[in-house]
Amino acid sequence: MQRKTITILGGGFSGSMLAVQLAHLPGGPFACDIHLVEPRPALGPGLAYTARRPEYLLNVRSALLSAFPDQPGHFAEWLRSTNAPACEQDFCARQTYGRYIQEQVASVVAQQAANGMRVTAHNTSATAATLAADGQSAVVELADGTRLESHYVVLALGNFPPLPPTRPSEGYSAHPGFHGNPWAQGALRTIGLDDSVLLIGSGLTAVDVLLGLRADGHRAPITVVSGHGRWPTTHGPVAAPYPSFYASDLQQLTTVAEVMAAVRRRVRKAAAEGIDWRSVVDSLRPDLGRIWANCPLPEQARFLRHVSSLWTTIRHRSPPQNAATIESMMAAGQVQVHRGRVCHLAAQGAELAVQVRQKHDTTVLTAQHVVSCTGPLLDYTRIQDPLVQSMRAAGQLVPDVLRLGMETDEHGALRNTVGIVSPVFFTLGPSRRPAYFESTAVPELRQQAVALAQLLGQRVAD
Repeated sequence: MQRKTITILGGGFSGSMLAVQLAHLPGGPFACDIHLVEPRPALGPGLAYTARRPEYLLNVRSALLSAFPDQPGHFAEWLRSTNAPACEQDFCARQTYGRYIQEQVASVVAQQAANGMRVTAHNTSATAATLAADGQSAVVELADGTRLESHYVVLALGNFPPLPPTRPSEGYSAHPGFHGNPWAQGALRTIGLDDSVLLIGSGLTAVDVLLGLRADGHRAPITVVSGHGRWPTTHGPVAAPYPSFYASDLQQLTTVAEVMAAVRRRVRKAAAEGIDWRSVVDSLRPDLGRIWANCPLPEQARFLRHVSSLWTTIRHRSPPQNAATIESMMAAGQVQVHRGRVCHLAAQGAELAVQVRQKHDTTVLTAQHVVSCTGPLLDYTRIQDPLVQSMRAAGQLVPDVLRLGMETDEHGALRNTVGIVSPVFFTLGPSRRPAYFESTAVPELRQQAVALAQLLGQRVAD
């Protein structure tokens, strides 16, 4: 029997858990080799869980973070069985979760699984993936010169660093005080304890940066520039699940206004019964993809323009201890929020000058360090990664019209420039936001890994 080859490009959570799920598929034996390509030293943690800072906490309680959908208590059991640090108020450090995922993938690498799958790791990056002339396989080229002939190629590329806040031609990008990627290794280590700092954005990334600065003993003022001026909402106490109301209230709705009105009615009803709004919002999670898909493209665009920033603050919440720290820093006057949008950024000697516009008023703020906390780049028309560029140029990777990720079918198979579904190229993770909108958190990604492993397993077996 000819052995098939699956090449997974990206060994963060999504790519690693796809490899694990493939190795755990029942049945077999599968005559299949899996190549897992990841440039970082360790498989599993990826960008999200690599930071070696204990103050960076997960934004979800540990009980909900099993890597395996069919074993909801798996992470909690792992915590109990290891010498992992205690999780304060049930919110663990991200580095702890990174270690957990690293152990899961390490258990299937460099050995043949019971089902016949063999997983090989490559500590490098991919530079190109070229479709064969018959359209039934591809050759993946790695930065170290390796060429992998592959029957299936899965893009598990994760998140890319944010775009520059203004035109790079303004000359600030080379300034030592500009930090365009707050997740880069050692990104905050060059900030002196008495250096002034300005953060662009007030989401979860900004919260992490503030926690990191505080842990380092930073003393100088910090300005946070935010268009809406809102911090992420805080997780409430653990509560009983709110019953799903998708079928009764939402299934037939196709506009943003209708959906928002229906959810608000439920929130008011729940409040009258003494139920916190968070439980109502959380009950939507299993159906968010269907709610999004029900809305036509103009309505999805309307959501992105008018609602998405508010949705992000209420849906992606901060642990209570993080929120308390930010509140104390603001009460002490160390952190101040300035509402507005950055429209110009320029070097000014040892400092950076940041021009901020709020309606018709413009203010110039200066700081020794400016940190971009605007979130990951989602627009695949602007991603300059060599692999993405080569596949985009070949017409095999098509950015979606809303610039949220890639055009795919319902299984994550890529569509080319004429809409044909690829039998070779697949993706999972944040790149599938066009289909689900929510495609960044563990509960969604682990389910994608299971579904794609089952699909590829069937194809390998055929």
